[in-house]
Amino acid sequence: MPLAPGPAIDRMNLQDLPAPSDWIRRWSHLVAPGATVLDVACGRGRHLHWFARRGHPVAGVDRDAQALAALAGLGELVHADIEQGPWPFAGRQFGAVVVTHYLWRPLLPTLLDSVAAGGVLLYETFAVGNASVGRPANPDFLLQNGELLRHCRNASWHVAGYEDGFLERPARFMQRIAAVRRGAPAQGSAPPRYRLPESGSLQ
Repeated sequence: MPLAPGPAIDRMNLQDLPAPSDWIRRWSHLVAPGATVLDVACGRGRHLHWFARRGHPVAGVDRDAQALAALAGLGELVHADIEQGPWPFAGRQFGAVVVTHYLWRPLLPTLLDSVAAGGVLLYETFAVGNASVGRPANPDFLLQNGELLRHCRNASWHVAGYEDGFLERPARFMQRIAAVRRGAPAQGSAPPRYRLPESGSLQ
């Protein structure tokens, strides 16, 4: 259910928000200027704010109505249970689809289809092994080795960045991907240049 815009965003203290994911910040430059960004399971909106500040129209979906209410006025906000109900963006595509700390495997094909040609999938969540250090521990919510890479290995995708391993502070097993959905190349055009971030830099 779409939520009406409101003034609450003007009162929000952005310092109370968690920082954007380093992975999302690292690969944000791949998103075309002015492209609309969809944040799936957006929660309190840390990545909606990040992309809005970079000049992108943003859309977010979450089942937490209270969290969405605090974001009113930021962009297109949809209150929906995307695991039990229909996909609320059927037939639409976005310049980027962002997913962090969320996994619902039946939805993965839909998420990939929601990325427009030339758009970007930025995905980061917990991976197998995380049960040894904390939560989530349920294998239904942990990516298997190479799982995201397998989804983006066909000719429709260019994988610009991929990691699958262990991170400290806090201890967690993570898997993450930055992949561009290929468009039809113009005849005689030079190959696209997907700029890699400088070592250690955040965009």
